[in-house]
Amino acid sequence: MTVIAEIFSQGEELVNGQIVDSNAAWISQQLLELGFTVSRHTAVGDDLAALTDLLTEIANRADCCICSGGLGPTSDDLTVAAVSQASSLPLVFDEIALQQIEQFFQRRQRAMPEINRKQAWLPSGAQRIDNSLGTAPGFQLRYLRCHFVFLPGVPAEMQAMFNAQVKPSLQQHFQLNPDQLISIKSIGIGESAIQQRLAELEIPDCVQLGFRAASDEVHTKLRFRADYPEQLKLNLIEQAAGLIGDYVYTISGLNKTDDVDLIGVIDRLMQTQQCSVSLFESFSHGLLASRCWQKNWLKQAAIDGNGLQIADDDAIEPHLSQLAANLRQNQRSDFALIQAYRQIPDSSTQQIQIVLYNSLHTDNCVRYARHTLVGSHIHTLQQQAATLTLDLLRRYLQSTCP
Repeated sequence: MTVIAEIFSQGEELVNGQIVDSNAAWISQQLLELGFTVSRHTAVGDDLAALTDLLTEIANRADCCICSGGLGPTSDDLTVAAVSQASSLPLVFDEIALQQIEQFFQRRQRAMPEINRKQAWLPSGAQRIDNSLGTAPGFQLRYLRCHFVFLPGVPAEMQAMFNAQVKPSLQQHFQLNPDQLISIKSIGIGESAIQQRLAELEIPDCVQLGFRAASDEVHTKLRFRADYPEQLKLNLIEQAAGLIGDYVYTISGLNKTDDVDLIGVIDRLMQTQQCSVSLFESFSHGLLASRCWQKNWLKQAAIDGNGLQIADDDAIEPHLSQLAANLRQNQRSDFALIQAYRQIPDSSTQQIQIVLYNSLHTDNCVRYARHTLVGSHIHTLQQQAATLTLDLLRRYLQSTCP
């Protein structure tokens, strides 16, 4: 059975674009994992009539709605008033809520402003949701067909309250059969190229295929129904990953111990193989080293602030080989991982073109990788460079380096 959920955010700053509604994205992920079907995200400003109308609309079409924002003490915080007006539930004063608000100020040795008493007024019959991190209690209630949950807009408060109190409550209120989302994570290949590789794969209609592309990696997503046969699911995942090839660095969603990012995969491999590495980076200017920060397998991270630039392709191998030999000898590391680059100006497009050279040196082998990066934002290009340099190490460790 499909359980329809909506997400409702309140705040003028959201509608005006002053802040991004990260709460809605986070809540949506939690609801999908629980087994809800999220149908809409809606944001409304500080308008009592608009808030009231929207609450009634949602109450008639959704099974569950998670609302964030508008629970503060000031005049522009209108959520509680809108709930009371829409549902015709009078507001009642919650003495326990007031005690919790007073304790919040006492712990900080501050006097509670009288205006904060407003936050202790809740709709009659609502179940209070305690807030240990702030002054705004949340609450939940049923209005028409919909189970509403109201949480403060501060992300840390909202997330803590959702995890500790809301999530268990939703699992009691609803019979949920969550889908399983598998993400095949890859580096060095675009989503269109992946789509082309998967063209020969027969994907059943009940399995949803999707993609999420970031600046430096792509997630190929397969969403399976809860009742999808396990062996057929594993076979399909294996076929999809095989078609994408050695660009794949991990598959997440199969179990709770999955690696979630590239550095997590590398860390596990380096620990298992008991290896050490010395880094030399130029173009990414410390982004590569920062990802390896505090890893016990990192011997040294050297950064060339002026940029280790290569004049042409013919000059790369002897230059990097000598640098790698010096690094490994000085630090007694198993690997030397080096990043160099060549910049090609292009005045006609106003874009930067970078030819990136990555090199991995061990006792018995040398690996090179060459990539062309093009874009207008230097920070994005540097992030891509750091990822591609690390991916060369990952490929070697997984024995997939070409």
